[in-house]
Amino acid sequence: MELIYYSDFAVRLVNTEEPARGTDTLTSVEAVRELFGESAKAARRATEADITRLRGVRSRLRAVFTAAGESDEKRAVDLLNALLLEYPASPQISGHDFLDDAGRPRWHLHLAEHSTTAAAGYAAIACMGLAVRLTDAGVDRLGICRASPCRNAYVDTSTNSSRRYCSDRCATRANVAAYRARKRRERAPGGETADA
Repeated sequence: MELIYYSDFAVRLVNTEEPARGTDTLTSVEAVRELFGESAKAARRATEADITRLRGVRSRLRAVFTAAGESDEKRAVDLLNALLLEYPASPQISGHDFLDDAGRPRWHLHLAEHSTTAAAGYAAIACMGLAVRLTDAGVDRLGICRASPCRNAYVDTSTNSSRRYCSDRCATRANVAAYRARKRRERAPGGETADA
């Protein structure tokens, strides 16, 4: 598995909160475990204390995505570097379940799970994955959804670096809202008209 995949851990964590709507799904040990997805081994260590710890990491990761979305590369990198120092990751070579045509392991990197808490382990994975993504694709590939009131984080994987929304749903909603606003302006007294 490529280390770049782990950037999804950062996106998942940040998106457990929707500040504009006042919602937060990171409210239980079960919610912490769900964040890990298939990494059940580390998730089993989750405790109530991990909820608070991950909320702190979440706000700091949101700041990274916000800085990147505002084209403040230096700030985004500085914020992420601070997290990487606090939550170090250990890469480990693995060959499990992947064999080439000759029956040999296909060696690849994973991040070792040896942190003392589930939150520290999750933070290390999320920060390392985001760092790999940032250095591989650039800071401009990270952002916060521009659709109001959504403030979800996203990683732009488009070929032309054109993504501005976290999902097709938000992009459609924003485009419809812009279209309706234009139509209202056109109909308003003294507003623009289609014939002008």
